[in-house]
Amino acid sequence: MNLRHIPNAITGLRLAMAPLLLWLLWARHFEAALGVALVAGASDLVDGFLAKRFGWQSRLGSLLDPIADKLMLGLAMLGLWLVAMLPAWLVGLVLVRDLVIVAGALAWWRVGGPFDGKPTWLGKLSTLSQLVLVLLCLMELAGWELPLRVRLEAILAVALLTFASGIDYVVRYGVRAWHATRNPAP
Repeated sequence: MNLRHIPNAITGLRLAMAPLLLWLLWARHFEAALGVALVAGASDLVDGFLAKRFGWQSRLGSLLDPIADKLMLGLAMLGLWLVAMLPAWLVGLVLVRDLVIVAGALAWWRVGGPFDGKPTWLGKLSTLSQLVLVLLCLMELAGWELPLRVRLEAILAVALLTFASGIDYVVRYGVRAWHATRNPAP
């Protein structure tokens, strides 16, 4: 194997860990689920570091990495809903936002060509808040004593940031699409 494929291989392993995390939650193996989430998070840092440090970025990696991240977070939130740690409305909000973004990207690609897919600062903040919430829930399930208030405040933060970033993406790329259709390239 060529060394430049290591980041994509790590991302592939993270893709495989996402359903494992869901199963561990469903089977109530909470400490193992926390371990898998931590390993997945570390793998995300490692593959990004390797790709940037050694110039091993690839088009495949730029597509797979956010898919792996969203799959991991989405299945983690679904699993946390299944064990009654997260409300259904929050999981639905996160999933609908992501589906709207994917549908918008596909529409953009269909009408305007390749989509750069770079997240906004609000999108990154939303993803970070979701990650923190998932880790807080997993820590609580694994036996850490956390006040209920902490989880409730994290749920509120995720809801607000997810909604705001969803609106931001729709407006931002809707305006770009409107300008692109009004002023087509020669």
